[in-house]
Amino acid sequence: MQRVYNIITIVLLIALSTLQLQSCDKKQVITKPIVRDSSGNTVKTRFKTPDRYTRVSSEKNSFAEYLQNLPLKPEGTKVLNYDGTEKRPDDVYAAVINVDVGDKDLQQCADAVMRLRAEYLFAQGKIEDIEFNFTNGFIAEYSKWRLGYRISVSGNKVSWIKKSEESTSYNEFRKYLDVVFTYAGTLSLEKELTPIDISEIEIGSVFIKGGSPGHAVIIVDLAENKTTGDKVFLIAQSYMPAQDIQILKNPDSNSLSPWYSTNIENTLVTREWTFKKTQLKKF
Repeated sequence: MQRVYNIITIVLLIALSTLQLQSCDKKQVITKPIVRDSSGNTVKTRFKTPDRYTRVSSEKNSFAEYLQNLPLKPEGTKVLNYDGTEKRPDDVYAAVINVDVGDKDLQQCADAVMRLRAEYLFAQGKIEDIEFNFTNGFIAEYSKWRLGYRISVSGNKVSWIKKSEESTSYNEFRKYLDVVFTYAGTLSLEKELTPIDISEIEIGSVFIKGGSPGHAVIIVDLAENKTTGDKVFLIAQSYMPAQDIQILKNPDSNSLSPWYSTNIENTLVTREWTFKKTQLKKF
């Protein structure tokens, strides 16, 4: 009997030791988060790339260079909604982009993508390229807005009406964007973009699902492992209600976050939305 008792005791001790080792093993797979420089005030200076990955160099004055150099608010800044309240939940983002959200519930997901694209084109003086489609198909051209034309909406009928003098001011540009945000969205933007394969991902690419609800996020940085060819990227988004544009955390990988890997099977999972790999597009 004593022998049986001893055997049971030994078996229990071995089982307990195994559980402890498994527990330790689980802790070991959670490595330190990606190092970031809290003093860095742009996307590319705040976030270090993962080990063995090299940040993609962008052409001067390109949209990619613009996105990599987006200004960030100080480390620890909270995302605010358009009405000044804090975004909830607050564990979604790793940084806040220093671009105003406005005081209306307009600059949501697709709007933030259009905002960044339009801001870049405006800064480059590419006025003729600033245009977005409304959901009903109407093309809102900023070049016409600059000439003093304004958009009249009556039901589903949209037209241009000459209402003011020509203005090239930034204030008028922002008014134009607010109108775009009112009548455009994921449904219209999705149709304007060109589908690409995940292997073709680049800074400025957009994951987008048109609909109500729908969602859109934009790639603002990219790094590559020159040995394996694997790529990782940073994502920016706004959400509902309208809120500060933010750099997203990666909920699936503490060791990689805020970077995301292109090595995905079918879906890209963020804290607030899941995209299909096939929903990747570009301007």
